Amino acid sequence: MATAEQIKALLKSVVEKDEPRFYSIVMQVAANEARQGHGKFAQELRELVDQAKSRGAFAIINKQPIPIAQPRGELSGLLSVDYPKIRLTDMILQPKLLKRLARILTEQRHLNKLQTHGLNPRRKFLLTGPPGCGKTMTATALAGELGIPIFIVRLDGLITKYMGETAAKLRLIFDAIAQTRGVYLFDEFDSIGTQRGLLNDVGEIRRVLNSFLMFIERDQSPSLIIAATNHPQNLDFALYRRFDDVIEYELPDQKLTLSLLKIRLQDYNISKLDLAQIAEAANGLSFAEISQVCEEALKDMIINDGDTLVTDEVIGLISEKKSFHK
Repeated sequence: MATAEQIKALLKSVVEKDEPRFYSIVMQVAANEARQGHGKFAQELRELVDQAKSRGAFAIINKQPIPIAQPRGELSGLLSVDYPKIRLTDMILQPKLLKRLARILTEQRHLNKLQTHGLNPRRKFLLTGPPGCGKTMTATALAGELGIPIFIVRLDGLITKYMGETAAKLRLIFDAIAQTRGVYLFDEFDSIGTQRGLLNDVGEIRRVLNSFLMFIERDQSPSLIIAATNHPQNLDFALYRRFDDVIEYELPDQKLTLSLLKIRLQDYNISKLDLAQIAEAANGLSFAEISQVCEEALKDMIINDGDTLVTDEVIGLISEKKSFHK
């Protein structure tokens, strides 16, 4: 069997991504086993080495993102990065939506298997729907599930008034997409994806859109590209066919609102709360707004030295929140 030094050397070669050394050590172990009369085991090791080489096993290791504190150089003004811990299980989602996201993860986790058959996983997505319904959180959760960083495109750094400069910056972003695997989120995407020909059409934005269409069409990277918008009706029609999937988000129904209330308030005394009545009153609010109501109710309870939440007080906060919609 492999000696302690050989095992340590194997692990070190993996950490250092030294493919030739890794295979060399395995072959040494195989030769040693053959000398000890373990011919069948030695042959199995050699066959596994051949399979690993043919399938490019080390390519999987090399595609993992290298931890970086922050994009450097000009990219530092274009991208912000995080390594999220959030998972899909931390979100309240409609079953049909959760099923679609689970499918995305399944394809991503079998990326190499699909590619050996000439297939590619879906990785370019357009998320649409009202604000506060989980679009940005979904991108973050996908990154967390896959163990890769999320890069958020800073539109304030991307868009400039100088002709051609924005397109050049966009090229830098797509170069980063190709070089470092991650989830790249273009939030408030309608600011650069607006329909060409509208009355408020600006020449530089039109050029940016044309550049984006070209870059995303040519992109063959292992990264996930996610665009999110609250105003899908404003998007240029040519964008839709550039994405592998368009995922629509909706305001929570009463059942989902009830689930969210239970999660947000589970650590406190809610014996006097009529959660069903509160969930009905919250109809029309987003997930984010309902979470804010829960937080405000808890703060009021703590400030007033209370020991339990009261239904009427929570519903009053909901009414205040709804007044902002008018």
